[in-house]
Amino acid sequence: MPLETRLGIGVLVVRDGCVLLGERRGSHGAGTWAAPGGHLEDGEDIASCAARELREETGLELHDWRPGPWTVNDFPEIGRRYITLFVVARDSGGDVELREPDRCAQWQWYHWSQLPSPLFSPLASLVASGQLPAV
Repeated sequence: MPLETRLGIGVLVVRDGCVLLGERRGSHGAGTWAAPGGHLEDGEDIASCAARELREETGLELHDWRPGPWTVNDFPEIGRRYITLFVVARDSGGDVELREPDRCAQWQWYHWSQLPSPLFSPLASLVASGQLPAV
């Protein structure tokens, strides 16, 4: 059976040389570390989706962002292929809040050279590609 293709947005929030990652829970990829993000909704553009997901998950506001690299990952266990478009946000200011504890166990800041393990597939693909944003 062919996989349904969905578009996802990942927000790489960079602050003081670190990137914000959350430990996923309650969905595919549970137990892995991922950037804030989610699905692009009908009629939504990339910036609007990134701002909405970042606010919903962390309480941070999207500022000073730019398009980043993208990845393609198959999730046969849920019948989907995700094209994940990453955006890079420079210090979105404010304190990080755990707003969806059923979906994220915790938020932490990590240097690119010391990322936690295991990484969520789209982020792992980004790291493997070597197309990391300058922090």
